[in-house]
Amino acid sequence: MGADTGRLREILTRAREEAGKVIIGQNDVLEKALVAIFADQHALIEGVPGIAKTLLVRTLSHVLGCEFARIQFTPDLMPADIIGTNIFNMQRNEFALMKGPVFTTFLLADEINRAPPKTQSALLQAMQERAVTIDRETYQLSPNFTVFATQNPIEFEGTYPLPEAQKDRFMLKITMDHPTRDEELVLAGRMLGRDSPEAVLNRGAVRAVIHPEDLAELRSALSGILLRDELLGYIVDLVRATRTHEAVLVGGGPRATQALLLSSRVQAALAGRDFVTPDDVKTMLFPVLDHRLILRPEHELEGLTAREVIHGILEEVSVPR
Repeated sequence: MGADTGRLREILTRAREEAGKVIIGQNDVLEKALVAIFADQHALIEGVPGIAKTLLVRTLSHVLGCEFARIQFTPDLMPADIIGTNIFNMQRNEFALMKGPVFTTFLLADEINRAPPKTQSALLQAMQERAVTIDRETYQLSPNFTVFATQNPIEFEGTYPLPEAQKDRFMLKITMDHPTRDEELVLAGRMLGRDSPEAVLNRGAVRAVIHPEDLAELRSALSGILLRDELLGYIVDLVRATRTHEAVLVGGGPRATQALLLSSRVQAALAGRDFVTPDDVKTMLFPVLDHRLILRPEHELEGLTAREVIHGILEEVSVPR
């Protein structure tokens, strides 16, 4: 590995180790979250309550030296509650900006589908441009601004499905499952003492491995991760295959192709390599495409899932040698 990519690998390894002091198990989830951060993108996290979705993002913000803010999305939440608004100051006889929680680095949009589309759309400009417009004036956000939005996969009463334009802005969909029995035993044992995950994080036992300004330099090191022309064609062919599949109404767009390319490079760095392999592409294909595919109603009624479609596409598209 080159000097730059070597440092990237070192930082990714240290970040996993430090976050692992708090997050028990969930190694795959932790890696996918790091992929989204170092690819300079956003992630949708899906999982039942109580499996440390919020703790995961809090921990990563601490490990990477970044600010953290959380918004609990509810049906009565308004766009101004997210981006902020101008408040009239009686003493100064002028309007002053009251910044919303979006003015942070890592933003946890908790249960994002509980807010109506008007409120959800308040994040669109922030996610795409890292800026917000309030009363016709545009304000820049942190260059490292990253949204982690959570959804409960089993409770849909009173929710508003995310519009496709917004889902497409999430690079990955990260699925968090329950811990294994051994992992849950470790968690239960730690809860008996002073080593609960929250306590470990709150007492400062987890160290920051970088400063926020280092993220841009580390991301630039991704250009040193070799991706052969044959693999680039493989990535394009995989995404294009979703657009012609008989069971798919809407397939992955160009943003999906970009997401698969970028995430495969970070995945290679996580594996300690300075080149991308077909396995890196296959690993990232499911989290990149799962939330982007819209299946035809007749196939959904038959029980077909997006993951099954992706499995089929993997078998159909030839792997470059």
